Amino acid sequence: MTPLPLEAYYDLTQISEIAVSPDGSRVAYVATAYNQSEDEPISSLFVTSTDGSREPHQLTTVSGASAPQWSPSGDRLAFLATREESTDRQVGWTRDGDSNDESDTETEAEVEADDEATDQPSDDEPETQVWLFDFTFGGDARQVTDRAYGVREFDWSPDGDNLVISARDPTDDEQAYLDERKEGGPIETERLQHKLDGVGYLDTVTSYLFVVDLESGEETRLDETYGGGAMEGLSGLQPAWGPTDRIAFVSCRTDNPDDTYVADLYTIDPDGSNLNKETDSDVTASAPAWSPSGTLAFVAGDPTNWCVPSEVCVSTAEGYRSVTPDLDRTVARNATLEWAGGETLYTLIGDEAKTRPIKIGVHQSDVSTVDRVFDAQGDDRAALQLSIAGGTAAMVLSHPNEGQDVYTLPVEALSGSDEPTRLTDVNRDLRSEFSFPEVRRISWESDGVEISGIVYHDPDVTLDDGPHPLVVAVHGGPISYDEPVFSFDHAALTSRGYVVLRPNYRGGSSFGREFSEALRGQWGTKEVEDITAGVSDVINRGWVDSDRIFGYGFSYGGIAQGYLITQEPDLFTAAAPEHGIYDLRSAFGTDDTHVWMTNEYGTPWDSPEAFDASSAITDAEAIETPILVTAGGQDWRCPPSQSEQLYIAAKKQGVDAKLVVYPEEHHNIGTPDRAIHRLTELISWYERFDPQA
Repeated sequence: MTPLPLEAYYDLTQISEIAVSPDGSRVAYVATAYNQSEDEPISSLFVTSTDGSREPHQLTTVSGASAPQWSPSGDRLAFLATREESTDRQVGWTRDGDSNDESDTETEAEVEADDEATDQPSDDEPETQVWLFDFTFGGDARQVTDRAYGVREFDWSPDGDNLVISARDPTDDEQAYLDERKEGGPIETERLQHKLDGVGYLDTVTSYLFVVDLESGEETRLDETYGGGAMEGLSGLQPAWGPTDRIAFVSCRTDNPDDTYVADLYTIDPDGSNLNKETDSDVTASAPAWSPSGTLAFVAGDPTNWCVPSEVCVSTAEGYRSVTPDLDRTVARNATLEWAGGETLYTLIGDEAKTRPIKIGVHQSDVSTVDRVFDAQGDDRAALQLSIAGGTAAMVLSHPNEGQDVYTLPVEALSGSDEPTRLTDVNRDLRSEFSFPEVRRISWESDGVEISGIVYHDPDVTLDDGPHPLVVAVHGGPISYDEPVFSFDHAALTSRGYVVLRPNYRGGSSFGREFSEALRGQWGTKEVEDITAGVSDVINRGWVDSDRIFGYGFSYGGIAQGYLITQEPDLFTAAAPEHGIYDLRSAFGTDDTHVWMTNEYGTPWDSPEAFDASSAITDAEAIETPILVTAGGQDWRCPPSQSEQLYIAAKKQGVDAKLVVYPEEHHNIGTPDRAIHRLTELISWYERFDPQA
């Protein structure tokens, strides 16, 4: 087999957001490729016909293009972007070391001219604004908004003449503070939720909804639509403008909004009158969506126990009711609610380690129906996005060796077994040149419970011809799950002969509330048993070599690595805990999840024993496994000090350990160079301690 060159990451393309036009004939989507010379992702907007009769047409190479939304008449397409750029940009892997990026030859005079044209200081990044393509008149996209702190979200009015946007709106005093901060002034706060990962240190600036007249550009602030809540900086206000001329949004207005995950659903008239609270401060409301007849649906999560599966609810005259009360499956992360008529609703759920669509019959009575649909999906691919309009359903489907692409089929065909029409093949060249893995699902018993997992291997590797080296990759969350997906990381490992096991341990989601709650308040218990039992299972099958077992995991996957190396010191030949937490007490207040931790464990001063019991650092004397510990320098979800503690605990005892900190990264790996560096370090670490290397 030929190893996948790690630099081929630059040739990877990933599809994220999709939107079907109102008549169902076109679909817009966002594709992200990578610029090697600039070391940055380039997100571009594409449009193609839903019947597959035309090749996709690239509309932009706008940096950070996102959130495409069609106008009600389908003649215009609005989206968010940070700036308009030339389309002459190089993406992909420059194999001969030469760059064809024309920006490399741009003169200082051209840079200064660009700065003047955009009215942006040369040392400032432009803010995200709403842009608009008009397909009737043609031409480039025009900028619709020009807000000093940008626009976070938007939606169309029913007549297509206005937009509702959400944006920050500082007072004079807040503006003065922001100016001081920009010049290097001190951080000052009295907020309980004082920082958020990816956002940074928080301030008191309030976000509001504004109605924007598309013809005049005039903006009207709706004063009663202010945001709030511990996670509002990440979740936003989520405005949705309905056909009865009401605007829905979410906000937290409890006595102490920084100390709760409550998010209530509100509705208001476009002139800012008749505010109504639709929920009772007992849910985390999100993803509001109006039916053509004016029924308002939303996703409701439990604000105190995230093990409880989120449900789909509809607002009623008496309050609201769940239309999925007996499903016991959570709505998939970032899933939208898609109406197909006045009483039929589709969404994606996590179901038995698979993201799949369901059909909900929303009836006027308290009775509703829920059906699992799209049998053609099978068990070897994930439905990552869903958009429905005009009788057409579009999905982003991810398959381990077929790629991640846009597919469509008629909405009524979702209830059958028809194979959808494939519209894109964005990684065709990458897949044709290099080997991507085959996959199978397996299961094993742990503590009397059936646990499942996903096994990836190179097509040239026959599992029964083992034993092969194994990489145990542990998912984050823990309220999450693994399913077969197209992954550069997996291919990088399997093309080098590794078998990859991704266990769906207890504490994860998609198997119901009881399965998720098995780990609640007792991290470092059930998942250790389940992962260890999974490794034993693939060893007993003869697939893998017990002396060549390696591990990695990100976020909670990193946390679990900490438990595994302290409780099962003979399990791994070498391990890589990434961006994790290993001392729950010292993490409290230095991370951005004090509400979540209090809900699950209490506080460190009230429940010190519980915190210590779930802290791998308290068992650090058992570490024998060589560990590669990584962190993001600005990770406020799992602060880098946590990784430093684990690293020092190993080094102090003479255990081989290496610490890698990516200074500007948050709780992710954001640039292609760092993604490649991470894989290089990971594979080198395994090879360093592999007894057969």
